[in-house]
Amino acid sequence: MQILITGGSGFIGSHLADYLVARGDHVLVIDNYATGRRDNLSTQSNLKMVEGSIADPELVQRVFSEFKPEIVVHAAASYKDPSNWSEDARTNVLGTANIVQASEQVGVRRLIYFQTALCYGLVPLEQPITLIHPLRPEGSSYAISKTAGEHYIALGKLDFISFRLANAYGPRNLSGPLPTFYSRLTTGKKCFVMNTRRDFIFVDDLIQVVIKAIAGKGTRGYYHISSGGDYSIKELFDATVKALGIKLESEVEVRERNPDDAFTILLDPSKTNHDFGWEANTHLSEGVARAIDYYRQFGIQETFTHLRTPLDK
Repeated sequence: MQILITGGSGFIGSHLADYLVARGDHVLVIDNYATGRRDNLSTQSNLKMVEGSIADPELVQRVFSEFKPEIVVHAAASYKDPSNWSEDARTNVLGTANIVQASEQVGVRRLIYFQTALCYGLVPLEQPITLIHPLRPEGSSYAISKTAGEHYIALGKLDFISFRLANAYGPRNLSGPLPTFYSRLTTGKKCFVMNTRRDFIFVDDLIQVVIKAIAGKGTRGYYHISSGGDYSIKELFDATVKALGIKLESEVEVRERNPDDAFTILLDPSKTNHDFGWEANTHLSEGVARAIDYYRQFGIQETFTHLRTPLDK
């Protein structure tokens, strides 16, 4: 198939591109490398890489008209700076509108989108979170802009699937607590963990759902990709220490969560389990060990967060 991946040099996009190229699909990647790494993808005969922003309508129109994708996986997103609202709006809203309209013009068969669980708010009203939970993205620029992008996708006529994601982790991931723990533990800096729990999904499990969606599984609309269970941030930290093979002089400090921080964020994956015949099967300890192997080999120059820290407020 002809498959176009926006943000294809990023964490999720590059794993998907590797899988599709290996099985023989023709893949075109658009990436501006704001957070994607150039070494995530290697040159291959059935992989084409275009550097640029999806907020550039002329670039998007040209690429789509020349490549004529059958499937579009829209993984590009601005999240590098939680205070850069204008860039979030350009990429996540305007960029998504460009992708939707270009997809319609060339007759794309299906568009697959990645949405953030932050669309349900910083403190969800239920646990586990079901797909009928109201959208409350006002807690971050990232969630606001990603949710606006999701609305533009639904406004169009395309067959689409929007995957609302749990905390994805694994090799090439540069956001969230795991790369931060690795970076601090390997440079002799102190760490602390919050007394919270989160739903973590390993990237290989996530990719298997996307592959099924590319093949036609699922119906137009919204799905969760999640493990169906949650782990404490302390458990994630302990798994990181174990994978590094180090011994700490003292127990890590566990801090109480802020009043506006949910104790747990757990997505209900039952619709996905049923419609896709899928469930997550990578244990946290295995996934963390594989991520640590990657960090050791390729290093981490920079980590990112979707939310402003208390010091930013």
